[in-house]
Amino acid sequence: MNKLTKPEEQIMLYLWKLKKAFLKDIVEEFPEPKPAYTTISTVVRVLVKKEFIAYKTYGKTREYYPLISKSKYFKDYMNDVIFSFFNGSAGKFASYFTKNEDLNLSELEEIKQLIDEKIKNIKDNNE
Repeated sequence: MNKLTKPEEQIMLYLWKLKKAFLKDIVEEFPEPKPAYTTISTVVRVLVKKEFIAYKTYGKTREYYPLISKSKYFKDYMNDVIFSFFNGSAGKFASYFTKNEDLNLSELEEIKQLIDEKIKNIKDNNE
């Protein structure tokens, strides 16, 4: 999977939010001071080339839309992180947060609840 640069990721976040947009709509999403229209246009062209987005043409105007969902990109991205930094072990990844991050009790209980629900679902599906 191609990775997104920070500028590409920012545009994708806006496009995932908007679902489809013209270049001017994407530019409008940026806070002040807004980047140059040509800068955004260049990044959008790169995203088209990387096949993260596509477009429909209306005369001389293009309406852009994502080809990959935010959840799919995030899943692939996290799988890459787990593979690269934790030897492919989701357990080591989870362990990192309990050992190296300052999680409060409610955050730890929330994580435990999610894990307990996942275990129950797996057990229910195997019966």
